[in-house]
Amino acid sequence: MNASLNDFFGVTNGQAVALEHIPVLRLESLHAAMAARVAAGCRVSALFGAASPQPGVTRLYAVLADDEQNRLSAAAADVANDAYPSLTPRCAQVHLFEREIAEQFGLRPEGHPWLKPVRYRRSWTGRDAWHRPQGEAILPAVGDFYRVEGEQVHEVAVGPVHAGVIEPGHFRFQCHGEQVFHLEIALGYQHRGIEEALLGGPDARTIHLAETLSGDASVAHATAYSQICEALAGRAASARGQALRGIALELERLATHIGDLGALAGDVGYLPTASFCGRIRGDVLNMTALLCGSRFGRGLVRPGGLGFDVDAERLAELGRRLDVCEKDARVAIELLWKTPSVMARFEEVGTVPRAVAVELGLVGPAARAAGLERDIRRDQPCGIFCFSQIPVATCEAGDVFARAYVRWLEIQYAIAFIRDHLHALPGGTARVPVGAFAPERFAVALTEGLRGEVCHVAITDAQGRFARYKVVDPSFHNWTGLAYALRNQEISDFPICNKSFNLSYCGHDL
Repeated sequence: MNASLNDFFGVTNGQAVALEHIPVLRLESLHAAMAARVAAGCRVSALFGAASPQPGVTRLYAVLADDEQNRLSAAAADVANDAYPSLTPRCAQVHLFEREIAEQFGLRPEGHPWLKPVRYRRSWTGRDAWHRPQGEAILPAVGDFYRVEGEQVHEVAVGPVHAGVIEPGHFRFQCHGEQVFHLEIALGYQHRGIEEALLGGPDARTIHLAETLSGDASVAHATAYSQICEALAGRAASARGQALRGIALELERLATHIGDLGALAGDVGYLPTASFCGRIRGDVLNMTALLCGSRFGRGLVRPGGLGFDVDAERLAELGRRLDVCEKDARVAIELLWKTPSVMARFEEVGTVPRAVAVELGLVGPAARAAGLERDIRRDQPCGIFCFSQIPVATCEAGDVFARAYVRWLEIQYAIAFIRDHLHALPGGTARVPVGAFAPERFAVALTEGLRGEVCHVAITDAQGRFARYKVVDPSFHNWTGLAYALRNQEISDFPICNKSFNLSYCGHDL
């Protein structure tokens, strides 16, 4: 294909295109097109490396989302050397993606403002972008940290081992007294090498890897993976399966949002909401278990629809439990907005302005709390959301209160969605067969998970196997937003800022 005819090729959420249709541009043309499109309002959903047909060459693929025009587009470029000019100085959204490419493929983005590993320093290809000494330990968070120098400036290191039951992550604060000048977040302790393990699939374990990419977002990731499989096989999921997937996805959102609001209440010492929401979250998880036997929805979503159908008796019981949940959640959560001491701790704390949210490419509740109307269920709908949309919940303040209140709105919208679809489920089978994958295809699947956009991209080889499978969890976009939210805050505000984002460590680490 003549790349000069078009800089990006339009793709559709949940559909596959021939790999040859993805334009392969010169690298400088790809960077110029990406920078221009992002400046015009697009987002970088994915930027990743893959093997090129040319030996010893890495092909970079970019997937951009245009939320205003409800479009996706993709393009690629080949990098033949071990180094290439970084796009990060012109487009901040790619800063982590370029670091990840350096880590996985040994390509050094020259001019990157803060080049260090995302997870740990091991390249898939054997090339080394870090120029590390022979025999240096390959460990997470080993490397330099940004430091603020000055009289009375001190450093506070937190983690990776934390008090309580929490995933590991390292937080390095640069402080002047109680004021935080800078926070740097180092992750990688949960790295399992899933993307590498998915190569050559699918096989019997692939769906289980997809379901456990981020534990509390099992339904979202399993749905995105199933959409990829359906796209590559050219077969849509059954109508009943799509509707029940939507119900399970909203139950997942409902449980986590309720738990987050309870945890925020606990972080400011407001125990009524904290204790009630902890119990109500468990009730919602048990609703998911009622559908499939797993509180996190594992085993339910499968390519072609569902792993098994749900009978009328269980659906009726789910409706009864949902009514109780709605009443209990309203009583517990509305206490927050009526309590001045809680509002004093939530308002004007951890603010991420709209312009910064745009620049960093934030997604999900973190973006919507800064006034951005970004929601895959409306902007790039797939499955049941093509026929039944949920209102986009936004708030303008961008602070802890806004991120909490957006969750409360989404709780109400999720309950209404689930109730409506329980009363109008399509009949028929819950699953249709999905055949073999088409060879040499490129497919993108986006799902609005509880934290925002879940992005899966698959490229098949000549045999229809996965030559590359890329996963971008919403936390990959949003951890930098948490770091920004701590600037000029009291270090004691870190717990509520952290919980107001509620990001996934393992979803980032993969």
